[in-house]
Amino acid sequence: MKKRKVIVAMSGGVDSSLTAALVKSQGYETIGVTLKLTPEVNGSGFPNGKSLKGVGYAAGVAKKLNIPHYVIDVHKEFEEEVIERFCREYLSGRTPNPCIFCNKRIKFGTLLNLVRRLGGDYMATGHYARAGYDNTKGRFFLKKGKDSHKDQAYFLFSLSQDQLGSVIFPLGEFSKAEVRLKAKEFGLTVADKPESQEICFIPDNNYVKFIKSRFSEVPGAGPIISSKGDVLGEHNGIFSFTVGQRRGLNVAQGYPLYVVSLDKNTNTVVVGRKEETFRKAFNASRINWIAIDSLNHPIELRARIRYRHPENQARIIPISKDRVRVEFSQPQMAITPGQAVVFYDGDTVVGGGWID
Repeated sequence: MKKRKVIVAMSGGVDSSLTAALVKSQGYETIGVTLKLTPEVNGSGFPNGKSLKGVGYAAGVAKKLNIPHYVIDVHKEFEEEVIERFCREYLSGRTPNPCIFCNKRIKFGTLLNLVRRLGGDYMATGHYARAGYDNTKGRFFLKKGKDSHKDQAYFLFSLSQDQLGSVIFPLGEFSKAEVRLKAKEFGLTVADKPESQEICFIPDNNYVKFIKSRFSEVPGAGPIISSKGDVLGEHNGIFSFTVGQRRGLNVAQGYPLYVVSLDKNTNTVVVGRKEETFRKAFNASRINWIAIDSLNHPIELRARIRYRHPENQARIIPISKDRVRVEFSQPQMAITPGQAVVFYDGDTVVGGGWID
């Protein structure tokens, strides 16, 4: 019988490296692929040493595992689907989540299309999540990873049934500590490689500087006002702020101030006391359902409005096919336009959407 072919997305980190090792150990024909996300700089093909090292690590792991390894240039798609959208969202007064864009459009879009062109049966990634098929519902499901500290199902809420049916998440049952231990057992040199906490295309983690370097004209100075309308100061661009932000306001009132809202139309930053950042309800759009086909009546679920934000009980009320009203039982701090809201039933991801 012909072996099933799995294409593994390899970044050079310990998670994707162990994913490749586990896939091969399970008897699959395994091929490693590293995505080139940025155009050539100084002939190197990569914008900085970090990216080049990542390719080197991935190639080294592939050699150790004796599997083919390819570098695929997707920088044009990444530019359009992730970087451009990231910048435009900030410039419109929203706070984007580029990892979710990348998962939907690049890793499980462009790369999955490549998998199929290569005759692959599945693609595998190092996400801490679990996927499978529910025979009773006739739908593919998405569940949290067993390690609650590393769970990444939040970033995958926008995947379609077709995408979920074509992916393998070998790390879903493991903790990070177990992943590093298993990587050592396989003799992988990246077993102790530290994790990156930065946005991959902004090495210095300064997104304001990054946006200014790409746009000759950006929204300029405007007023910082209180929630009552009093002018308190001036800002240098609303894209430098996000709802809930406290630092960098440079406005003194005798008590801590937080960003309450951003108004692109008037180029205004509204600030107030911490309690003014709390809300109980909001609308969300571009809803993607995973556990159900559609929502035709209100439902009680747990909801998360940011990756590290704790889940809270909420009532999800359908507005239209791809829009809902989310009403929390308790007010939540800094419900931020542009961020994702994800709905859970226990460990199961029911669906999610984008906060309006």
